[in-house]
Amino acid sequence: MPAFVFPGQGSQRPGMGAPWTDHPSWELVADASDVAGRDLAHLLLEADADELTETRNAQLATFTLSLVILDAVERLGIVPTACAGHSLGEYTALVAAGALSFEDGVAVVSERGDAMQAAADDVPGCMSSIFGLDDEGVDVACRRADGEVWVANYNAPEDLVIAGRESCVASAAALALSFGARKVAPVAVGGAFHTPYMAPARDRLRKALRQTTFREPEVPVVANVDARPHRSAEEWESLLSAQLCSPVRWCQSVLEVAGLGGDDPAEHHDGERLFVELGPGDSLTSLIRRIAPAATALTVPTPEALDSLVEAIAGHTALQTFAAGHHGEHLYVSERVVISPCAGVFEPTGGAIAGDAAPIEVGTLLGHVSGEEVRSPFPGLLMGMLAFPGERVQTGQPVAWLRVG
Repeated sequence: MPAFVFPGQGSQRPGMGAPWTDHPSWELVADASDVAGRDLAHLLLEADADELTETRNAQLATFTLSLVILDAVERLGIVPTACAGHSLGEYTALVAAGALSFEDGVAVVSERGDAMQAAADDVPGCMSSIFGLDDEGVDVACRRADGEVWVANYNAPEDLVIAGRESCVASAAALALSFGARKVAPVAVGGAFHTPYMAPARDRLRKALRQTTFREPEVPVVANVDARPHRSAEEWESLLSAQLCSPVRWCQSVLEVAGLGGDDPAEHHDGERLFVELGPGDSLTSLIRRIAPAATALTVPTPEALDSLVEAIAGHTALQTFAAGHHGEHLYVSERVVISPCAGVFEPTGGAIAGDAAPIEVGTLLGHVSGEEVRSPFPGLLMGMLAFPGERVQTGQPVAWLRVG
């Protein structure tokens, strides 16, 4: 099964939500607007480039559209084996992995965007991409500039981003070109992110994170700070706080997800991983193809691309996916998911919570959504729940995972 990856700020563009307005998953935009207290449909459909470049707008709009596309993919019964996100996208990855609820995710991303906007307004800065120079060369250029400029993103081999005071970034960029860099280009964001310039935002973010409930992720999430997979709920408050002023190690994260990083050979996959980017644009897809050439990377820009995604997964894993006729449940050879028949709050039965890897029969009650029963149409082993107690689920969202046959 695929790894899901989620883009961050800088991937936004005017009108990016337009292809999804007629899809059932678009209803999440209204839900997110209610939580954030903002008109997110306006940002996704009507805002111009200048409005979207503002940090508080870019982050919330990108996060929301990524969740719409994630919901559309989940309605097909497609679930990830690992998740990762670039900067802001790490929050979306945590929602996808079940570590963060939809409501908490919207709330903390809204506060993060506001805090980073305020920090950028107080201490103006900028970011620039450096192409054609290795990590050490870019790091030396920043040090030689002898000012407030740092490496902010390790995006791909010989593709890094530096950030800091505008004059210092210009000096480091000139030095990088003198060292042999092929190109320097500004990044369309509103501040010097992932540098000490974001320290004023960290106190606000830490307060928001303390008020956020984290759960054990259903699948590992690879963190920006250390490019390592994390499965513990307790780690994420500090990881997300540290991320604000630390460089995004995206290149290293992709190698980890692809199975080319780390020290455990048993976890290696020779880089032949399927990555699916869920969000506006294809910026991460392009990077992944350069970082791990043996991997397959694709994106889902429109609802029409969902069929192509199913075909790609079937071809990549040699598994067949088809609707089983019970509210759209899907089969993956020996695995099936039970999905929610309606939208609402999911409450599993006590037996379902305690029944991991326990046999169940056709008709076993797994829980309720808004008072409507969720029963398994299959016999098999209940391997785990894909929705946690009290989570708001959408129609067609997977809530349980079974192994059959």
